[in-house]
Amino acid sequence: MIMARKLNCVLLIDDDEATNFINRIRLEQSGITEKIDEVRDGEEAIEYLTRTGRYAGDNAPSLTPELIFLDINMPVMDGWEFLEEYKKLDEEQKAQIVLLMLTTSLNPDDRKRAEAIPEISSFHPKPLTSEDLNQIIHKFF
Repeated sequence: MIMARKLNCVLLIDDDEATNFINRIRLEQSGITEKIDEVRDGEEAIEYLTRTGRYAGDNAPSLTPELIFLDINMPVMDGWEFLEEYKKLDEEQKAQIVLLMLTTSLNPDDRKRAEAIPEISSFHPKPLTSEDLNQIIHKFF
């Protein structure tokens, strides 16, 4: 995979540790990013992006992610609820983030719903494959 530059940060929003582990390995092996961060639900992700709550002050992330992988089914705040809050963020907080939905859902309605949301760049089944990652990088970066 050839890129002009590495992404500064990729954010994984998923409560499934096994999925995060696999995705982290794929991302590390690809060499496309300097940093990979993980959060467990949509609420934590909003705090991460806005540098509030548990991500305020000294705990603030140093980088805004350029790529986000978002799960649908999570506790506290699911992927759909996250998207409603994400839409309300300042343009600065959203920056030029490419947001991809990564899910185990086989429900075609979820795909249709995701495709109707402009903030979602694409929809992929879990787990992330090397081929998926190559396509994502080629298409968006």
